[in-house]
Amino acid sequence: MPMRLLRAPLTWIAVAVLVVGAATALYWFQPWKLVTDTEVHEELVAVPSAVPSVAPSTGSAGPARPATPSPTGPVLLGGGEFVSHEHDTRGAARIVRTADGRYRLELVGLDTSNGPDLQVWLTDQPVRTGPSGWRVFDDGRHVALGPLKGNRGDQAYEIPAGTDLTGLTSVSIWCERFAVSFGAAALTTAG
Repeated sequence: MPMRLLRAPLTWIAVAVLVVGAATALYWFQPWKLVTDTEVHEELVAVPSAVPSVAPSTGSAGPARPATPSPTGPVLLGGGEFVSHEHDTRGAARIVRTADGRYRLELVGLDTSNGPDLQVWLTDQPVRTGPSGWRVFDDGRHVALGPLKGNRGDQAYEIPAGTDLTGLTSVSIWCERFAVSFGAAALTTAG
């Protein structure tokens, strides 16, 4: 009889531990995101193909703010194609100065995996292919532009006023939860 009483509480403790463990794993990994997509179709800025000169970026590649006011209208400052890191990622990223003088990052035709806690970062790290490039983007300077709006489609992110773009040479789709890049694009100066 005492053996039966001992087994019942141990069974309930084991079941409780398994339930808590499973709930924690579901929250942490969010496996349903591997089979669900969020598609976004925001309006992107139409930019002319001619680009006025921009201020030098103090020896670093990447977009820079114009040295002097340029003609009215949107201007493409720089951009590049995504390379895959932890997950297959395709599309392009570009930095645009809008007609009203604001700066924004636009993701054009993005196609990547969905995942937990995905963020859009401008960074000063070089884009490398393969596993050696997956975890470098939190090593230096970065500007978080917000959560990824969707893992597919066109989307735009305002760059905060006063952000120094000098030296910010790449954009990463960064998974904060696992400190890994899903994909990244080098931002080369337009023109």
